[in-house]
Amino acid sequence: MTEENQTLIFEESKAGRTAYSLAELDVPEEPLDHLIDQDYMRTKEPEFPEVSELQLVRHYTALARRNFGVDNGFYPLGSCTMKYNPKVNEVVARLEGFSKIHPYEDESSVQGALELLYRLQMNLEEITGMDAITLQPAAGAHGEWTGLMIIRAFHEANHDFKRTKVIIPDTAHGTNPASASVAGFEPVTVRTNEKGLVDLDDLRRLADDQTAALMLTNPNTLGLFETHIRDIASIVHAAGGKVYYDGANMNAIMGITRPGDMGYDVVHLNLHKTFTGPHGGGGPGSGPVGVKKELVPFLPKPLIIRKSDGSYGLDYDRPLSIGRVKAYYGNFGILVRAYAYIRTMGAEGLRQVSKDAVLNANYLMKRLSPYFETPYKQFCKHEFVLSGSRQKKLGVRTLDMAKRLLDFGYYPPTIYFPLIVDEAMMFEPTETESKETLDAFADHMIKISEEAEKDPECVQEAPHQTVVARLDETRAARHPVLRYQPETV
Repeated sequence: MTEENQTLIFEESKAGRTAYSLAELDVPEEPLDHLIDQDYMRTKEPEFPEVSELQLVRHYTALARRNFGVDNGFYPLGSCTMKYNPKVNEVVARLEGFSKIHPYEDESSVQGALELLYRLQMNLEEITGMDAITLQPAAGAHGEWTGLMIIRAFHEANHDFKRTKVIIPDTAHGTNPASASVAGFEPVTVRTNEKGLVDLDDLRRLADDQTAALMLTNPNTLGLFETHIRDIASIVHAAGGKVYYDGANMNAIMGITRPGDMGYDVVHLNLHKTFTGPHGGGGPGSGPVGVKKELVPFLPKPLIIRKSDGSYGLDYDRPLSIGRVKAYYGNFGILVRAYAYIRTMGAEGLRQVSKDAVLNANYLMKRLSPYFETPYKQFCKHEFVLSGSRQKKLGVRTLDMAKRLLDFGYYPPTIYFPLIVDEAMMFEPTETESKETLDAFADHMIKISEEAEKDPECVQEAPHQTVVARLDETRAARHPVLRYQPETV
């Protein structure tokens, strides 16, 4: 079978073929209706494929070969920090003492796990400059929502019910306005100025007694550090609002500066990004939230605490808490991986991570700038944005160039984001990529820019060397086929 004609496993099915034979029953047989309530019994046989073990292995091995990830190629997906996941973290997370404990075990029998969580809280407080951390949120967007609910609870506890608006820059991650809406707030957009930073005059115009908070990534999604962050925080605080830090870009500033020192009141981190937990399909994620002192009473419960006798426990006695936001105590396996990463790197190592990430981004931007429009030319942090507007005039769009990169074995950058940049391409080369990798990628991007001039159809019709060619993305988005249905075969 070739890569191109990979069949569905259902199409390989032959009646009566099996991959595994169950052992003969050695206990008295019990009718199913004696064991399972009739309401939960199937009314017809499930439609499972019937294949041999070898067919099964070959089928999934073939599918696995099509996977693309950080372990098998360069993955410069801007704004997502697709960084290498050290394998030692996986070894630690799979230790039986961590992987086989049950969340209902008594505190006294899981002191080691609780100590790890407590120490991770302390480490994240030091890294962010916050006074307390909850590890419960299951992902970045969940952290955003949790942070906003904490801010909401704070305002309501002060009988300040008129604060219904959250100010969000026009460069923000799409999750920001979504989280604000889900938390019951009205998102309000603040403009970005010609330098790619928050427009302070527009912020002053928007901030008033209805402002609950400002959500702001720093460095922002253009890869630029908000140099006026103290002024920004002062404007929001003077209006009575809180300042929320979207921690998606924390990889650029670890050990160099801290959100808590910039004037932020609430922070969320993406442990599955900055702290090397597997990302995307390799998840799950983890989005701890840190807060300044006056917001600590509203954190979700329970918090992991160290008692006066030196033992560790769970604090449920928190009357102002917004309540539990995740079953049990967060995605524990990711928390173990993050702790292993922090301990492996140490304080100086984390600082070096950020310095190297910034160096790589600026090196790649410098190499590509002569060939693509560069809307913001100043030094960037860990990521940068180019525009495909020059190639667009030749009939080649950013989407075409992203598809062409697939032919060369690269995962494309983020495209058409941020929305304020025409034909945007956002690149984030992380700290672990070598100069040789960056040079090879730059050479291919330059080759594509030359193709756009000399052979535009080659780019417009890409990809040419992948398992499937250009897909009908509109149809795929509007009529997704996500599971096997016999009538479609």
